[in-house]
Amino acid sequence: MRFVFYTHSLVSDWNHGNAHFLRGVMRDLLARGHRALALEPSDGWSRSNLVADQGPEAEDAFRKSFPDLRSLSYGPGFDHAAALGDADIVVVHEWTDPALVAGIGRLRREMGFLLFFHDTHHRAVSADADIADLELRDYDGILAFGEALRERYLARGWGRQVFTWHEAADDRLFRPLDEPKEGDLVWIGNWGDGERTAELEEFLVGPAEALNLAATVRGVRYPAGAKARLAGAGLSFGGWIANAEVPRAFARHRVTVHVPRRPYVEALPGIPTIRPFEAMACGIPLVSAPWDDTEGLFDAGTDHLVARDGSDMRRHLRAVLSDPDLAASLRAEGLRTIRQRHTCRHRVDELFAIIATLAPGRAGRAAEAAE
Repeated sequence: MRFVFYTHSLVSDWNHGNAHFLRGVMRDLLARGHRALALEPSDGWSRSNLVADQGPEAEDAFRKSFPDLRSLSYGPGFDHAAALGDADIVVVHEWTDPALVAGIGRLRREMGFLLFFHDTHHRAVSADADIADLELRDYDGILAFGEALRERYLARGWGRQVFTWHEAADDRLFRPLDEPKEGDLVWIGNWGDGERTAELEEFLVGPAEALNLAATVRGVRYPAGAKARLAGAGLSFGGWIANAEVPRAFARHRVTVHVPRRPYVEALPGIPTIRPFEAMACGIPLVSAPWDDTEGLFDAGTDHLVARDGSDMRRHLRAVLSDPDLAASLRAEGLRTIRQRHTCRHRVDELFAIIATLAPGRAGRAAEAAE
């Protein structure tokens, strides 16, 4: 089958975590014998910021890391009907321009492809008017990256049918590597819009400072005050890192932490975002700030540890760094959880199951291609 993904960007993961997951999904589809194409806006903020921050060579690095993936840029005058001419499945990400969201829906009426809307953000609760104004009546299904988000869509009457489709790790890329250790703790994430400023102080900066850890922070959108606080606490700030390089960064450190954004903790429980999946897939021990795993994605206390507050985070970090058996157990159990439940292969299987409920004939073609 031919899959077309409208994404904010496939090429750039600058403050754009959905690119991680989509790359993994597309790679798995290709491995199964399907065709997959991404379409992204030529003026997208993620790619524009990536080039401004890192230069055009960052785009070349993407092509070297993912030579099998194809992405075309579109702008004014782009022929979307031609691009979708032989598409079987079309997936439109929620960062897509609303007029284009509606236009693709109208094309579906004429062309007959199966059409999904894919939501991997918290705007359905933090800026619900943005989602409520979208024209989704022509979409066959909504793919929501958590049950709480699915329930939000159902409660508001957005879309025909809504399915939970979590993100996951591309374990072709995210896997344990044998690298010399360079530090104790690494945190990879973006500072963002004040959605977790206090949490980062309590669960990352403060504990690393108190324990005098050799700690590294990577990410973008860090204001001057945040950089100054990191430096004052003895944490090294490295700026942007390509997601393809993250497995090596994990391998060079002994522990990582997860600090979820406040909208997910308060309004969309059960959605961890993609970093815990990727960290566990790399076999690095993970300690998380509190979040409510309402869907039982992980096994707290076994494949990762949860810190109730800053004091608890200090205790857990000290234990992981001083107890080789505990660290080894977390690595092994985290890796087991990902390999059993949370790879992009699992999510592609889930997508085909969803397709089977909506269009059994297409699902049969998918099964034939995989044989």
